[in-house]
Amino acid sequence: MRKIKIDRKVYKLLVILIISIGMLLIIFLIYHHPKPTYRSTYHFTTIDKWMNDPQKPIFFGGKYHYYYLYNSDYPNGNGTEWRQATSEDLVHWKDEGVSIPKYTNKNGDIWSGSVIIDSKNTAGFGMKAIVAIVTQPSTNGGHQEQFLWYSTDKGKTFKSYSDQPIIPNLGSKDFRDPKVIWNPQTDKWVMLLAEGTKIGFYESDNLKNWHYTGGFLTQNIGIVECPDLFKMRANDGTYKWVLGASANGKSTGKPNTYAYWIGNYNGKEFVTDKSEPHWLDYGFDWYAGVTFEDGSSSDKFTKRYALAWMNNWDYQNNTPTMKEGFNGTDSIVRQISLKKQVDDTYSLISQPVETLDSLITSTDHFNQIQVSGSKTLKVQGEAYQLDADISWSNAKNVGFKLRESADKKCHIDVGVFNEGQYSYVNRAFTSQPDKSGKYIQSTAPFDTSKKKVHLKILVDKTSIEVFIDDGKVTYSSEVFPNLDDKGITLFSIGGKSIFKNVIIKHLRSINR
Repeated sequence: MRKIKIDRKVYKLLVILIISIGMLLIIFLIYHHPKPTYRSTYHFTTIDKWMNDPQKPIFFGGKYHYYYLYNSDYPNGNGTEWRQATSEDLVHWKDEGVSIPKYTNKNGDIWSGSVIIDSKNTAGFGMKAIVAIVTQPSTNGGHQEQFLWYSTDKGKTFKSYSDQPIIPNLGSKDFRDPKVIWNPQTDKWVMLLAEGTKIGFYESDNLKNWHYTGGFLTQNIGIVECPDLFKMRANDGTYKWVLGASANGKSTGKPNTYAYWIGNYNGKEFVTDKSEPHWLDYGFDWYAGVTFEDGSSSDKFTKRYALAWMNNWDYQNNTPTMKEGFNGTDSIVRQISLKKQVDDTYSLISQPVETLDSLITSTDHFNQIQVSGSKTLKVQGEAYQLDADISWSNAKNVGFKLRESADKKCHIDVGVFNEGQYSYVNRAFTSQPDKSGKYIQSTAPFDTSKKKVHLKILVDKTSIEVFIDDGKVTYSSEVFPNLDDKGITLFSIGGKSIFKNVIIKHLRSINR
């Protein structure tokens, strides 16, 4: 056989070319097959380090501007500051960096508060200046006091107005989380403060000088935080005020999320229709919630948005994302409305924000599935929205097992337990943050005489959010299933159930 001779220079060039192609192939494979991650697919997460309380977003310049508490020294250092993200659709977010750094004045780090647009220049910083009123621990014995910061560059950076508080602490242990709104009826600013088990009300003409007008006392829900106040028009045309706060009802078997009351605000104080609060979420991980206006609509009373921190102070550091260098996830943004119920009371209704549909990559649809025992779908997923109408006659327990492992041992259960007359989310059979075993199954009363339910369930890498029927009852909880656990099983225990219009919308990542 005749041998083919190759010039040495050509040979070297071929070797270099082969090596280069190999390296490019490796880079291509890494880029298109990234390392598995627990970072949420479609939930907002902190870019790194630590995130907790959301601050009420504001809308200007065609975008929502959202600030949240951020700790750049986590987990080895303390102190929070305000970091900003912006969004046009409340689904995709752009990191804008730190806007109010911590420890830049003698009053310490930056805690929760309010950011507002001073469109009438009441504070004197200029028309449409952005004003933030925040809690800082201060040098006055470490007491929590309220301080003013302002921005003249459209909220990108803020300056401290004074080292002196605009509302000093006169001796309260808990005195924080100012929420500021404009009251057009009185042409004054209104501030709510979390003061232990009381929500204090204050008013001001200029955001600098405040005086106390009244207080709302809460009962049996622990210390309240992050108060909220807004006006809404119900589906029957009635206008109502809503007072909300993050609260801890665990000692009496109530949620540890967002409590709210329906009533009337007269410009000085809030009067509730009934003392027992409603709850905007029955899960374990919807805390420090905020609500905010729809910036694209002139009607500010029929629809609002809401979001919260998806974590719990009882186990805040127990998350697999710690190994990836961050800890902090928010709930999806919800649309909330006010609805008159059959008993003539009013309550808030929650639904996922409509713009989530922009993430749909594919849809699986099952018209009708009859289940007695259990039935596993051929469809799998790790990030999706699932809708289903379920009806039954004598079944005791109906619902879904989600993010199920191949051996069926690991799963998250969502359903209705007829004998107990409650809906539930159970995370006992998957990895989850509560090592104590106290917070495993969350429940809410359910009228089982209807013998039907509509479930809307949002599943992601580290969370599950459930909307029961029209969204009067919702659940939000952290869950940490193995990334390979993607099964979906329908179950009906103790009788037959019919699952109709089972629709699974698979969602793509918002992370780039």
